[in-house]
Amino acid sequence: MIDAAAPRQALAAAHAPETSWRESATGYLFLAPWLIGFFGLTLGPALVSLYLSFTDYDLLSNPRWVGAANYVRIATSDPKFSAAMHVTFLYVALSVPLKLAFALLVAMMLNRGLRGLPLYRAIFYLPSLIGASVAVSVLWRQVFSGDGLLNQALKLVGIHGPSWISNPDTALYTLVALAVWQFGSPMIIFLAGLRQIPKDVYEAAEIDGASRSQQFWRITLPLLTPVLFFNLVVQTIDAFKAFTPAFIISGGTGGPIDSTLFYTLYLYQEAFAYFRMGYASALAWVLVVIIAVFTALSFLTSRYWVHYDG
Repeated sequence: MIDAAAPRQALAAAHAPETSWRESATGYLFLAPWLIGFFGLTLGPALVSLYLSFTDYDLLSNPRWVGAANYVRIATSDPKFSAAMHVTFLYVALSVPLKLAFALLVAMMLNRGLRGLPLYRAIFYLPSLIGASVAVSVLWRQVFSGDGLLNQALKLVGIHGPSWISNPDTALYTLVALAVWQFGSPMIIFLAGLRQIPKDVYEAAEIDGASRSQQFWRITLPLLTPVLFFNLVVQTIDAFKAFTPAFIISGGTGGPIDSTLFYTLYLYQEAFAYFRMGYASALAWVLVVIIAVFTALSFLTSRYWVHYDG
């Protein structure tokens, strides 16, 4: 007996590869902008910079292979590298904890059910949007200059303040203050995490006689550790990559006396002021390794202090 459906099945099988190819082509077409951006603007330049880090290249002549000479110089005979590392590590160690503490404090205040919460949330988030801009850095320089707004306010109470950005003892702390001022992004994330903590947990703690401080240390902070961990990793990476405020406030020099010489600023000077692009590429890859190490350490130690449900 002849199966009438056999020809239709054979025809469908013949067209199946063509249909599958068309579906795949459509998917890759939609992915094309991301693929072009990833390979052309991210992976491609990264591989080129890795190659250049082993060369002597000044942007004007062809790269000359020097092997690991750039990395040897970084490790043994570059005092500017040591100065930039000291400034950057100090900046990260001060700005990240202060920013996260301030963001958590504001988030807890907003979580108490204030009226007009969306407005407050938008106002506090605004510095995170504009804080890294050139305009805000210029404004910050005017605020902390010798005759700036801060010193004019201090004069009203009889205090003669220094030029904060021209003093090597205080210049870095003005940049730390600018970083802490940009607390809006971690604050929003903390606020979302606080909203996920069940209220009945606090009610049970109050019945047991727990004080507000005990509730914070025994309930809020442990349940908020996944959010704290996320903010810590993101803000640490951002702090290592900070560039614009130091460049604008110091005029691109990292002064006074290299007190604001961020690692990224030193990298910029080597690449575009002295045209040592090969050496700058090596500095960039050292920064990649430093960030990767800090991120890996954060994940390795998270098992001891980050608490997830279940």
